[in-house]
Amino acid sequence: MTRHARNNTASACYTYHERQRDTQNSGYGTIKERLAKDSVGDFDACCLTLQPCRYPVVTPEGFLFDKEAVLEYIIHKKAEIARKLKQYEKDKKKHEMEMAELAEAEEQTKAEKFSNMERGLINPSTLNGSSTSNDISKPGPSSEKSVSNMAKGLEKKLPSFWIPSLTPKDESKDPLKAPDTTIRCPMSGKPLKAKDLIPVNFTPVDPSLTREQLIAKQERYLCPVTRDILNNSVPCAVLKTSGNVVTLDCIERIIRKDMIDPTNGKPLKEKDIIILQRGGTGFASTNKLESKIKKPVMQV
Repeated sequence: MTRHARNNTASACYTYHERQRDTQNSGYGTIKERLAKDSVGDFDACCLTLQPCRYPVVTPEGFLFDKEAVLEYIIHKKAEIARKLKQYEKDKKKHEMEMAELAEAEEQTKAEKFSNMERGLINPSTLNGSSTSNDISKPGPSSEKSVSNMAKGLEKKLPSFWIPSLTPKDESKDPLKAPDTTIRCPMSGKPLKAKDLIPVNFTPVDPSLTREQLIAKQERYLCPVTRDILNNSVPCAVLKTSGNVVTLDCIERIIRKDMIDPTNGKPLKEKDIIILQRGGTGFASTNKLESKIKKPVMQV
């Protein structure tokens, strides 16, 4: 009996291993990959730099950013929008000039035809005779409304989906579209403004440690009310009145009873409690740790 290694592809069924191998080699089918804990960001990491925040700020949707990184992002987007607007105005002026030239050429053609008719350069009887002969040669009213695309010279205007120059275009819409001037959050896609960013205050476990020493530790911050350690597995929220980060358990058990910030005594509203978007724990039961890339399906 021969070894299995020599007949590993002689099976009558298409095995899972062969399907996965062919998917990776051919580029067909949906590719799935399980993300490890190293691919999940920490709860105190910036959504842009993926590093612990030096000056943390949070958006109203709960996404944490480093102040320097998000301001640089906003400035870059403003410059990009200004560049797109400048190009749009340039293209708009060019389009208007082209349309004006076409309208002028059309008016000039009409004027030349009218002038030729007035001068008698074109014999009206010839036109009438040609029209009469054309009327006689026409088959009938039933065939005038033909749906064939070969009539009236349309055979030279046939669309072609595989030639870029002959691809049909939607002429009902304006080809020039004004660019979006709204700066949007890279995580949520909602409008992002610098004035809406809220400073965040993390309470360190040991205030005597420097920032470098604090980042090197696994347990860096805690809740200022309950003194619970903050990590990826603990749901947290930011109090807008003080910027302090507390646990959701503290909010449900203590803060929601009186709706008063326990760190400074200021009254709270429901919109002042911002749920912090955490990165993940590395466990599939808590977070979605499977990434998918959808590609064309190969029928076997």
